[in-house]
Amino acid sequence: MNEKWWKEAVVYEIYPASFQDSNGDGKGDLRGILSRLDYLKELGVDVLWLCPIYESPEADNGYDISDYYAINPAFGTMADFDELVEEAHKRGLKIMMDLVLNHTSDQHPWFKESRSSKDNPKRDYYYWRPGQNGLFPNNWESYFSGSVWELDKQTDEYYMHLYSVHQPDLNWNNAEMVNELYRMIRWWLAKGVDGFRFDAIAHIVKAAGLPNADNPEHLPVVQAYQLFSNLEKVHDMLKKLNEEVLIEYDIMTVGETSGLGPEQALEYVGDERHELNMVFQFEHMYLDAARPGTGKWEPRAWTVMELKKVLSRWQTTLHGRGWNANYLGNHDQPRPVSRFGNDTVYRVESAKLLATLLFTLEGTPYLYQGEEIGMTNARFPSIHDYRDIETLNYYEQAKLQGMSEQQILEAVWRKSRDNARTPMQWDASASAGFTTGVPWIKLHPNHEDINVTQALQDPNSILHYYRALIRLRNENKVLVYGDYKLLLPLDPQLYVYTRTLGEEKVLVLLNFSGHEASFAWPEDLQEQTKELMLANYKGESDEDGQTLPLRPYEARLYRIHS
Repeated sequence: MNEKWWKEAVVYEIYPASFQDSNGDGKGDLRGILSRLDYLKELGVDVLWLCPIYESPEADNGYDISDYYAINPAFGTMADFDELVEEAHKRGLKIMMDLVLNHTSDQHPWFKESRSSKDNPKRDYYYWRPGQNGLFPNNWESYFSGSVWELDKQTDEYYMHLYSVHQPDLNWNNAEMVNELYRMIRWWLAKGVDGFRFDAIAHIVKAAGLPNADNPEHLPVVQAYQLFSNLEKVHDMLKKLNEEVLIEYDIMTVGETSGLGPEQALEYVGDERHELNMVFQFEHMYLDAARPGTGKWEPRAWTVMELKKVLSRWQTTLHGRGWNANYLGNHDQPRPVSRFGNDTVYRVESAKLLATLLFTLEGTPYLYQGEEIGMTNARFPSIHDYRDIETLNYYEQAKLQGMSEQQILEAVWRKSRDNARTPMQWDASASAGFTTGVPWIKLHPNHEDINVTQALQDPNSILHYYRALIRLRNENKVLVYGDYKLLLPLDPQLYVYTRTLGEEKVLVLLNFSGHEASFAWPEDLQEQTKELMLANYKGESDEDGQTLPLRPYEARLYRIHS
């Protein structure tokens, strides 16, 4: 059992613009986070993951960095950041930065120099290519729709952007540029940062020669992820980053790596690989629809059996060989209770069930702001209420394809990233305790009923349930390091598994539906003592019979004694 502090930690992701505003300008900031440190400490989390707070023109909400060494004035000052690190550390909280190494802003000084002329020393910091026979340099499609190439009239060449046209991709073949990134990372570590989430890290290497993707339908642009995602040379780059910089520090690292399975993930997180501590996988995120960035947001029904199959593959494949990063929502995803639960009749019960799943799987749990009170998708009535560039690009593309306004909004209500970006709901006041000004994006109307103040006053709230779960995980190493075993793989309602560490065994029972279910105790458990550790419903239950009735979205956690 290879014990590490980052395996035992609980991570809380903060989207700074929407967490807490301290100065009334309608946008969250660092001093707002400072004011909520005691709340976060009492919740029981260990690491605060901050979405980008660097200098940025915010074409993509800060994931377009124009100065790696500066704080976006909208969030405060470097002195504010230093104070945040200091005060967090006083409380035993660690700070993990969100760092974008695949691309910069088109306003970054490197890119301004790079585009100034074809012979500029920084020209090769980015990907520049001439057009091909009046067409783009190749046929790759951007995550945000359209081509990955944008023509720059100043030099009459195209630059590559896997995301927005304002996010040109860095060329990791340029050693000087890579060394600049190393220096920058060391600078942040010297300031006391405890880890990094590396955004889009799977894309830092592109296929040699930037070839066209297969295009049987002869479309102008096509998906080409296999030519810029998870290529073999990525691992060389990450190993060198560790050797040159990260190995000197006891920090945590997690990479955003879409499009891979658990065996491929081990190439990043295997104990002997020396690349990343863990990666975010997306297989369970794609069960209900295509990736939004493909321009296809058509929903489809996911099943409990599919969810069990995906998560179980990751649990069993990585056990003893690597480490999982477990999450059900983040700043890029819809709210979990609206996606995997029931955000109306059984909002409280299903939010607690999802929390039980998150905190009883092997791996580091990542909790996104608002999940602890069961915040839901927004369903704004007009596209004009949305701010996310991916959502707005999708809207324009869908209109061109002839979709109706209602059809588009239905898709947006389900999949928009802005579902996760509405302001944190602190209380029932007009501005939800988030700001004294006008919020940068609309508040969710249900903040009057769903908020932290209400949750703190209710002993049966989702918030108090999260606190209890975190305490249980801290007190029981079987929930951190225990072996995972799936039971009832073909049951369409129940998700049941055990965690075992030495003589300790825990049974997790989850009724993943809005209907009652019955759990038949396996023979090997019928005669054993079953100690209820936690449940999301109040009331007695009879564990002595051969079956146990489970209510809609009921979650039960048992310690099993021989």
